Amino acid sequence: MQNLDVERAYLEAIIYLPMLLIVLERDHTLFEMGEFKLKGPYLHLVDDARTCIEADLKRAKAYVTEKNIKVIRAEKDDLFTEYHVHFANTVEVRRYSNIRLRNHSEKLLKAYIRKTIQ
Repeated sequence: MQNLDVERAYLEAIIYLPMLLIVLERDHTLFEMGEFKLKGPYLHLVDDARTCIEADLKRAKAYVTEKNIKVIRAEKDDLFTEYHVHFANTVEVRRYSNIRLRNHSEKLLKAYIRKTIQ
């Protein structure tokens, strides 16, 4: 059971962490262009979170590569995004609610920001 939990965590990292990097890249640009008196702390916070996420994504990619697993984003509509997980000559189709993807991404981003502050 523990091995499945580890695998699920890495698979979800492959799905969620690239989304977080896109969000942080956009936010970094908005902070740079914004009319903040002190942009540095905000930019530093975003950069630290991005560095932490990139490291976790690198570990997740190494894990799925080692286990010969591929995660491919497939169809997307207004309500759901579908991912195909290829492993051991099988394909598992996972459908995620777009609302769940957004809410969980926000939760993860909060966790990474807290992590970088500590």
